Order: sequence, then C-alpha cells, then structure tokens
Amino acid sequence: MWFEVAVISTLFAVGNILFGHFEEHTPKWRRLLKFALFMALGVSISHSFGRAWLWVFLLTLAAPVLVIHAWWLPRRGINGWTGEPRDKYYALRGWKRPVSPP
Repeated sequence: MWFEVAVISTLFAVGNILFGHFEEHTPKWRRLLKFALFMALGVSISHSFGRAWLWVFLLTLAAPVLVIHAWWLPRRGINGWTGEPRDKYYALRGWKRPVSPP
C-alpha cells in the first residue's frame, strides 16, 4: 500500500508545483479535502481491485485534465499552462482580481 500512497502523493506534489496557480484562491481546507479524498479513493481501489486498476483510475482522471488545459481553456482565450490573462481566468472561476497597491 505504501507504493500507492507514494504515487498519489507525488502526483499531487508535482501538480501543486506546476499548476498551483490555478488554485491560488481556493480555500486550503478544500485543497486538503481533495487530497484526502483522492488518497482514500486510490488506496481503496488498489486494495479492492489491485494496483492495475489504480493506474486505470489515474489515467482516466488525467484525460479530463488534459482536455481542460489543452483545449477548453484555450478556446476561452486562457493559456492552459499559465492561466493568463489572469483577468479572464479569474472571471471564469468567479474570483475577484486582487487590487495591487499604488
């Protein structure tokens, strides 16, 4: 079971490093809850059905992420890698743009 925990933790760490700017205004408790739920689901799948099904689960989750970042965001004029322009991305998420000091 340690391997599954390590894989999921590594994916979340790399994801937060590369794509954390997409979640900068998401509350910390929601980000922690997301991690805990994915960890519980991944370990449960691996325990119940085997490690191969964990990989199927992870690859299945990767497909919508690729579609969103490579196709859906660019169609709305937002760079799927950088989240720029920030004004459009913030509007899409329903966030208010922070006011920069004068």
